[in-house]
This record gives sequence, structure tokens and C-alpha cells, in this order.
Amino acid sequence: MPGVRTALLCLAASFAATFVSGCAKRDATQFVVGFSQMESDNPWRLAETKSLKDEAAKRGIQLVVTDAQGQTAKQVADVEDLIARHVNVILLAPREFEGLAPALAAAKAANIPVILVDRAAAGTAGTDYVTLLASNFVEQGRRAGEWLAAQTNGKADIVELSGTPGASVAADRGQGFRDEIARHPDMKIVATQTGDFSRAKAQGVMQNLAQSLGRKITAVYAHNDEMALGAVQALVAAGFKPGVDVRVVSVDGERAALEAIDRGELGATVESNPRFGPLAFDTIEKMRKGEKLPPKILITDRFFEKSNAKQFIGEAY
Repeated sequence: MPGVRTALLCLAASFAATFVSGCAKRDATQFVVGFSQMESDNPWRLAETKSLKDEAAKRGIQLVVTDAQGQTAKQVADVEDLIARHVNVILLAPREFEGLAPALAAAKAANIPVILVDRAAAGTAGTDYVTLLASNFVEQGRRAGEWLAAQTNGKADIVELSGTPGASVAADRGQGFRDEIARHPDMKIVATQTGDFSRAKAQGVMQNLAQSLGRKITAVYAHNDEMALGAVQALVAAGFKPGVDVRVVSVDGERAALEAIDRGELGATVESNPRFGPLAFDTIEKMRKGEKLPPKILITDRFFEKSNAKQFIGEAY
């Protein structure tokens, strides 16, 4: 089966409007990028899609966007649809680490290079896909744990609201957090349940945990802001004072989270920058020029807490 190298040769040929053996001839003026989004039901995903759309428009490149609606099987079908449309490159935001192999194999067979965006998928860079554009999710979890340790003097009974089971981001954010709090013997995770990156689901999970664990809970670590905001609502309803008797920390950096930090309800959030547009299209341009790409390219993330959250609210998504 042709590999990524052949796909890149095809890509180079399409830019030159020439022919390479095994590649369909494409008009260089009809360059099209496909983007397989995993879902569009939260601010982070919407901001990511907008960033890609804005950058494509800025560069005069046609972008075809699909929405898997949180279903891995649909995402595989979406990629197959993009292949059928003969896009030149596919940007893929994988819903799960496992399960996307058929999509990657289909793109590989069609000589269409795939760039993973914001999450990893099973496979090897340079063989199954070109490269991964992402945040350092392990570091995000570590930074959340570091902040919580400082705020609690290294003593806390923590509820962890984890992300989508099987997603690389959930595994990495969990690992980074655990690695950091392991340095503090009095910091313990007393419950871990998935909120599936959903505010409503996390609120329900937190309601149940607040009833079962009561005042034992002194901290909450949520794998994203949406779940943290749901947890805050549940804690308030249960008679807790988030920010006073329960410290809440999360990841993403969305506007609602920064506003909650400013109100004192949410303690801090590690940014997970959704604005992949410039980086994604810069990476595609480097492919056009035949430049060698590393297996992973990281986007820059910031950290928001009470001291700086308010100043960034206006530019948050």
C-alpha cells in the first residue's frame, strides 16, 4: 500500500499541475483541504473549526468541513467522503485514539496525506499520517496538578472528571496530573468518573459524587472547562462554595471559564489553544515545499488564574 511519502509526491505534483505515477492529475488552482471535525457541540470545537475556516479563507484555499457528531464510525465515513471528493489534504481531529485506522488506511490508499489536529490516533507519523499538531496534553495535566498542590499546601481529596474514554487527550491529561500529585503524599484522587467533556454530563456526575462523598471532597480536577463549569453548578446546588471550600482546576481557557475565575468560582485553567488555523496551513505549505516535518508539532498554551484571567476575557473564545 502506498505510504505517506507517495501521498506527498502526489501532493507536490498537484501543486505543479504535473503527473506523478500512481497519482491522479489535479488542477493546481483547485487545491482543496478537507477537515474532519469530531463534533461541534462545545465552544472549543467551534473555535477550532472557525480558526481553520478563517485561515483557509485568508489564504484563498477551499476548506471542506465534516462533523462526526461525536461518533467514531461516522468520522471514518466522513474521511471516506472527503477521499471521494478528491481533496488534496485531510486535516483530522480524531475522536478516539483507536478506531480511526480504517480512515487512515483509506486515505493512504488514495495517496491523500493526513495531518492529525489536536489529538493523536493509533499509527506512525511518516507512515500512517504526516504529523500531529497538538498541545502537550501531559504537560497540561501536570500544570493543573502543580497549581492545585500550591493552593492546597499539598493536601487534597480530589474528584477527577475525565474526558472521553479512549481519547488520547483524556489519557494524557490524566497521566500528567497523576505524575504531579504523586509528589505529594497527601493529595489523593478519591473518585474518577468520565464527564465525556460535556458540561451537562459532568454536572450530573458531580451531583451524584457530592451526595455520596459529601464534605470529603476538597478539590476537583476536570479535563476541560465545560466539565469544570458543570461541576461548579453541581457543587453550588449541593451547598459547597467553589473557590472557598472546594478548589476547581481545569484545562482549555474558554471565555466562560475565565469569567468563572474572575468571579472566584473556578481556580485556574490551563489553556489548550484551539486556534490551529495558522499552524495547520503553515504545515501544509511546508509540505508543498517538500520540507521534512517532525512527527509532532506543538502549539503554545498559556495559564490562566485569578491574577491574569480578567485581562484575557475579551480575546477568549
